[in-house]
Amino acid sequence: MSASGVSPAGSRLRLQGAALERGLSVLSPLILMGLWELFAQLHVIDTRFFPAPSSIFGVLWQMLRPSSQFPTGELWFHLGISLERIAIGFLLGAVPGIVIGLAMGLFSPIRAVVQPLIDATFPIPKIAILPLFIMIFGIGEESKYAIIATAVIYLVLINTVAGVRNIDRIYLDVGKNFHASRLMMFTDVAFPGALPLIVAGVKLGMGVALLVIVSAEFVGARSGLGYLIWTSWQVFQVEKMYVGLLIIALVGFTSAVLLNWLERALVPWKHV
Repeated sequence: MSASGVSPAGSRLRLQGAALERGLSVLSPLILMGLWELFAQLHVIDTRFFPAPSSIFGVLWQMLRPSSQFPTGELWFHLGISLERIAIGFLLGAVPGIVIGLAMGLFSPIRAVVQPLIDATFPIPKIAILPLFIMIFGIGEESKYAIIATAVIYLVLINTVAGVRNIDRIYLDVGKNFHASRLMMFTDVAFPGALPLIVAGVKLGMGVALLVIVSAEFVGARSGLGYLIWTSWQVFQVEKMYVGLLIIALVGFTSAVLLNWLERALVPWKHV
């Protein structure tokens, strides 16, 4: 029996179980693509709508290569623009969402003023107000940043408020009894206490940011992954459309892995 109370045999079983889960996570998409390739080669499925993965990856390779129109490669061009839009819009939404959420959680007058506005506007589909942002900011980058920030701020803010409200009252009372300044209440009490739910809101916000940017690039852009998917569908370049979908899936998976790593670094006690 080890100091942690777990026997060596139990530790080995846990490690074997974790290895099995990782193996299944890698194996399941490979099996799916293998079946897809097999069915496409045997013409069990209509390759006009479901082209074989081999042809999709062939187009992917071509799009990664430089050309006269895209010196860095067509795919890198669209991916870089979408990532830039997501990063800027996400920061514009997440940072104010955390600050306002902390203020609402700590000070009831602020919560009384802002909460009705959040409750009234949160149910509105964010992509539905894209035409308004295009009218205000034009069809340039500002409208993309604004729609992403609007989608992100709600999720981060709501989770931040919930995190502050879930802090044990004794910690807030200790801060007040020791005459902590308002800034210290923000940085030393509310922020660390609400951090698990803040990170959860950030993870949700990133997922929504990916959904919103693709939708926004469908109708209000001349570049980006959403534009690539939309134009490929219009001219029936199905392989290109699948390449765009694949890259979005990879971006979502990568962002989830990075945010999970960030959560382990910022909230280590949650994973003990």
